[in-house]
Amino acid sequence: MTLARGQAPTAPSDQPQVTKDNKLLRPANYREWIYLSSGLGMEYGKARNDIGQFTNVFVAPSAYRQFLATGRWPNKTMFVLEERTASSRGSINKSGHYQTELAGLSASVKDENRFPEKWAYFSFPSAEGASAEAFPKPMCWDCHHEHGAVENTFVQFYPTLKAVAQKFGTYDATKAAKETADK
Repeated sequence: MTLARGQAPTAPSDQPQVTKDNKLLRPANYREWIYLSSGLGMEYGKARNDIGQFTNVFVAPSAYRQFLATGRWPNKTMFVLEERTASSRGSINKSGHYQTELAGLSASVKDENRFPEKWAYFSFPSAEGASAEAFPKPMCWDCHHEHGAVENTFVQFYPTLKAVAQKFGTYDATKAAKETADK
């Protein structure tokens, strides 16, 4: 790549990129973003009998820095939720579980101009899917709005950010503690 004198290389944007038909493009470098937490077998509906999948949560670096400074998510925040299968036997492992294949990829986006409710939720149609349409509101938004400790996000599951939100008074302990009925 050749740059004009004095011109800095353009850093890849960590903000949501959308197509003309309003589909979210899969962020190519999300694994370089800020890692927030992992879960194993978390289920928001009816309880499961099997171990379930691992989930890894990443957030765009610019949004993370803003959250640390204010306890709020800025406009254009994007989270990526990576789902991976779990295994318990392999190599030298004799106990516990570890992550294996990529099983799914979802995203949540805050865009106050694009979405009437500010937040929208996406699931890429395959692990390699290039773009995704927003889910209808009842599929994810309702639960995030009802149970998200900070602005439709589950900060209650991100131990490094919970204290930040509490410090700024943006943590809603009532929402975080609210349980759902088995569906």
